[in-house]
Parts: sequence; C-alpha cells; structure tokens
Amino acid sequence: MSVTELLTGLNASEPAGLPVVRVKDIVYDSRRARAETVFVALRGAQADGHDYAAAAVAAGCAALVVDHALPEVGAPQWIVSDTRLALAVMSAGFFGRPSNKFSLAGITGTNGKTTTAYMLESIYRAAGFATGLIGTVEYRIGNTTVPVTRTTPESYELQKLLRQMADAGVRMAAMEVSSHAIVQHRAAAVTFAVRTFTNLTQDHLDYHGSMEGYYEAKRAFFAGAAEPAVINIDDPYGRRLAKETANTITYGRDKTAEYRVTGVDIDIAGARFTIVAPDQEQAVVSPVPGAFNVINALAAAATARTQGISWEAVAAGLAQLRQIPGRFERLDSGRGFSVVIDYAHTPDSLARATAAARELAAGRVITVFGCGGDRDKGKRSLMGAVAAAGSDIVVITSDNPRGEDPEAIINDIKSGIDDDCVTVADRRDAIRRAIELAEAGDIVLVAGKGHEKEQIFADKTVAFDDRSVTEEILKERWQLDD
Repeated sequence: MSVTELLTGLNASEPAGLPVVRVKDIVYDSRRARAETVFVALRGAQADGHDYAAAAVAAGCAALVVDHALPEVGAPQWIVSDTRLALAVMSAGFFGRPSNKFSLAGITGTNGKTTTAYMLESIYRAAGFATGLIGTVEYRIGNTTVPVTRTTPESYELQKLLRQMADAGVRMAAMEVSSHAIVQHRAAAVTFAVRTFTNLTQDHLDYHGSMEGYYEAKRAFFAGAAEPAVINIDDPYGRRLAKETANTITYGRDKTAEYRVTGVDIDIAGARFTIVAPDQEQAVVSPVPGAFNVINALAAAATARTQGISWEAVAAGLAQLRQIPGRFERLDSGRGFSVVIDYAHTPDSLARATAAARELAAGRVITVFGCGGDRDKGKRSLMGAVAAAGSDIVVITSDNPRGEDPEAIINDIKSGIDDDCVTVADRRDAIRRAIELAEAGDIVLVAGKGHEKEQIFADKTVAFDDRSVTEEILKERWQLDD
C-alpha cells in the first residue's frame, strides 16, 4: 500500500513532487525498520520516536510519519498532528479493518473489566460462536492463547490480533480498553458493536493527574460513538457518563436501571440471582462469588443482550464460566479455611474484595496486600484504611516495589491504619505468615497481584505467582501438620 493511502482521512501534510511511496509494513520501533517500511515516530513517557527517525532510515525505512519536519533526516516525510492517532488509522487500513468482520464489545472502567470480559466470552461460547478475548490476563483466539503485552495492545499489534481473529473465523469477541489506551489512541480505529462502562475509582492518577482527568479519558471512549453504550449507573461517574452519552443502556442495583438484579443469594460456591430486564426476567446461577461479581455478571448480560445474544445463552454462559485467574480465585486449604487470590489493587476494589470475603467467611478475614512502587502514592494510605476496615488481621507486604524502597511503601500504607497490623516486606513470607495465622472458618485474602507471574524490583524482576506460592506454602503446612 502507499503511505498516502494508509493516511487517508488524517489530513496529513505530504511531501510534494515525489512519486508514490509504497510500503510493505508499518513500524514504530526503529530496531524493526527495514526496506519498504514506513516508520511512525511516537512520543512516549521515556523516549521520543522522532529521535530515532535517522536510525530507522539508516536501516532502510522508505518513509516517515512525524508530527514536525525533520530536515536533517533524508527521507520522505508525512506530517500529521498526532502520530499515535496516525498509527492507529494506518494499522487498521493495513490489516483490512478486521474489527468490521465480527461483533466486538469494548469494556472500560477501573475495576471489573477482566471478569466482565471473561463472562462475555463464556456467554458467546454458550451461544455457539467462535470467540475472541483481549485483556489483562490473556489474549485468546478461539482456544488458542496469545502472549499478553499489555491490557490493550499498541494499535499496530491490536489490529494484527484482530486480523488473526477475523481470519480464524471469530464472530464474537470481548476486549478490555484501558484508560492509557484511550488517551494514546490505541483503539481509535477499532469498530465496536457495543461499549461498556463498569465504574471509575481512584487509580492511575500518576498518569491522569486527577480524577477529572481520569474520567475525561474514559468519557473519550464514548464521545461521538454511534454504537450503544452499556453503563453502570450505581457508579457516580457512570451516572454522569450516562447523561453525557447518547444511545445508552443502563444497568445496576439502582431502581431506574434498565437491567437490575433481585433475589441475590451468595455463598462460597457462587451466586444465584434474577436479572430484571426490559423484556423479561432471567434466573442466573454463577460460580463466581461476591456481590461485585453479581454486578459484573449484570454488565456482561446487558452487553450480550445488546449484541443480540439470547437469554438462554446468557444464563448458560454465566453458569459455565470457569474460574478466572486472579479474580477472587479460591483455593481450599484442606484445613478448614480458604485462600482467595484477587487482583484488587485500588481502594475500591480492595473494599469490594474484603466485603465479599467478610460475607463468605464463617470466621475472620485476614488480608495480605501491598502497593506498587512508582505509581499513584495517594491511594496507599486509602488502601491501608480500607484493608483495616474490612479485615480482622492485616498483613502489609510488597507488591511490585519497582524503583522505591519497599519499607517506605509499607510505611505509606500504614499511615492509613490506626490499629495494629503485621508488616512483612518479603511477599512469600507475608503469605506464609497469614496462612500460619489462619484457623477453620477464616478466609485469607491475598490481594494486589492476581494473575501476575512476576515481581518487579529496582534491580531485578523475579518469577512470582501468588497462586503457586500460596499452594506451595499450604503444602508445607500440610506436611508439618501430618
């Protein structure tokens, strides 16, 4: 394709007097540049792609897409106002606009995206469709798992993944859309059948600056979109979004919501409830416990119905859902108490997880958690307060310290706790301590990392999986008891 064709609709300033420049691929990393490629210079948090344009040309790149002229670089240059948006539009055209080939649900919000996406995929399968999934835990094309790069891939990789889905015969897919991806236009050229909003609570303020900035990022996903918007109006930002968005379908416990739940009954094995919708009432049995997961199921049901999925498939899909990695994932200790692994890493999600554990525990709730380094420091004391309010015993430990001192992060968390708590910086030792404290009827909640398989420090990254570590510690305890 020609560079001009790839940039259709972007009002790009193109070099005059040149013959048509055709390329066989698009790159945004100069190390991947080669002959017959066009290099798109992206501005990132750590580096500016414009600084690497000369290297891309030296590697054989045929043309550049930039946001300002680079007279020192001898190559044809197309100038656009936003190179990230250009990459999204170019990638969609290059891969033949694959999201037009199937029905795709885009899910955004602070919490609940992953669970809702898994629930949707299960519903699609129950309806008999070939399915796709793009999210935090994994990317899936049918039964094939693709390695995850980030919750929402960069636009080129995203369009490539969507192309693979279309070629594999996928007909229904669910995709998590992060706030970073919205701001960075990664999903800008994707066609969605429906867009779903779960909630908005404090997170990523190191990136967005304020809750208003965070909200504006989420709102941008819905602004001007023609397709239906499924919105949780229990959430205050959701109520605001519903007023500011056209073609809305609302869900929640709120009595004015179009999709509501009644008769909720929850235990450690899951939840039973009835969905009240505009067209009928549907009884649902879900193997995923927790009141917050009832609302996630409601989001999935409303989204699936908006895509034309039958109520029978909705009920069957929710009932057949397998346990979601790191999302209130339950382990039986074999000694009368349970361990729950959950990704809760915000004040709101930790409050929901501890509340769910409290509802299910016959005894005490013991919570193990930490906070990530080099991220929003303002939520640390809030999470400490939430953990203390919802737990009988709090064990504060490390999450991903990154470039910060783990003890300093722990002290930030402790500043929100008035009562006594246990502090163990080593995460494995902290989990072991919590399990040593557990008795019959208790629930040990290991929160913060969920599905993650590594722990990031300033000088190293080590393998660490909360579930595997917990299973190892439980086996050690069994051996000691035996």
